[in-house]
Amino acid sequence: MPEARGAAGPGARTLLVTGAGGAGRTTVAAAMAVAVARGGRRTLLLSGETSATLEAVLGVTGGPIGPLGAAGAAVPGTDGLLYAARTDSAELFRDAAVALQERGRKLLDLLGSDPLDEDEVTELPGAGAFAVLSAVRAAHAAGEWDTLVVDLPHTPAALRVLALPAQLRRYLRRLLPAERQAARALRPALAQLAGVPMPTEALYATAARWDAELADVQGLLESPGTTACLVAEPGPLAAGTLRLGRAGLGLYGLPLQAVVANRVVPSGSSEPWTASLSGQQQTVLKAWREEYERAGVALRELPHLGREPRGADDLLRLGAETAATGVPAPDAAGTDGAVEDRLAQDGILVWRLALPSVRKDELELVRRGDELILGVGPYRRVLPLPSALRRCRVVGASLDGGELRVRCAPDPALWPEGTVR
Repeated sequence: MPEARGAAGPGARTLLVTGAGGAGRTTVAAAMAVAVARGGRRTLLLSGETSATLEAVLGVTGGPIGPLGAAGAAVPGTDGLLYAARTDSAELFRDAAVALQERGRKLLDLLGSDPLDEDEVTELPGAGAFAVLSAVRAAHAAGEWDTLVVDLPHTPAALRVLALPAQLRRYLRRLLPAERQAARALRPALAQLAGVPMPTEALYATAARWDAELADVQGLLESPGTTACLVAEPGPLAAGTLRLGRAGLGLYGLPLQAVVANRVVPSGSSEPWTASLSGQQQTVLKAWREEYERAGVALRELPHLGREPRGADDLLRLGAETAATGVPAPDAAGTDGAVEDRLAQDGILVWRLALPSVRKDELELVRRGDELILGVGPYRRVLPLPSALRRCRVVGASLDGGELRVRCAPDPALWPEGTVR
């Protein structure tokens, strides 16, 4: 691997690649990584695919592609600027399970538990999501890369992964609020009353460590240098998948940098089947071009090679089509939106949130305490209300032009006296 050069600087970028199932996301991610590396940036491709698949796509022959920091492999044809590594969920889960047992050994001994050996620990469903997030955090912490390209699973699963840091931090705050850590001072007295040692201090220490690690990943995902690409094979059924994927990205505040139309069949063929398929694809591409380019989102077309792309030559050929995907597009207006002050004119505040591609009939909005719960199709997000809006009542909302406007009126019981008309 390249020699470390300290913490990643402000120029470090993260490109998240997801899309429809079976659309060739891994190949597109690899082609993008090649294009970025050929542009002179030190690049890391992270993928959860099997090492055999990655080796075939990338043309790596020096052995299996392993996890970051172990057996990451240099990709031929990129002058040593591109490396690839796998996200190993099994190893991460084993290490985490063994470490958790060690930290809780006193309590486990008290309960008469028989600890599990490392070689008998099998990963549970969902471990892959944590492996991806852990690898992204580790790659940025290493400071060796200018660009990180992350090959994510299909869009619904990918968005669940990307939403995890914020969701888990919220759960930790609700279940183990920081202000209750004062209970640690009562631990000796509680232990005497209960007759058993109380693990309060260890519990809060673990929660604080988890929160710090999750905050690191959340900060990376919400940074201006992180963007997403959606991959789809142009066809009539892909439009709905792309639209909902764009809506989900907007809900989580992730800018959509490009839509990549993969496996585009050449036009002008004399063979009837190929000509028919090409005509269908061109009709779809015309509609996509009008929709996405109008929103400032690039549309990239990758040709169908007549076979599965394999090796550096194929990736370089495809990579030329993705070379312009390095500039973030203004498709998302930040994580928390903006509050418009219309108190003088209309007696309300308006919270404006970018929600591109969302339809009114699939939008859910619920105020709960100091939080606003937003739902778009299968996706959910809980947003803390800005401080001014916590003293307001939600009196209405509208969705127009990809923007949600939540209207809030000051609550006389909570608003500073003399400031409400």
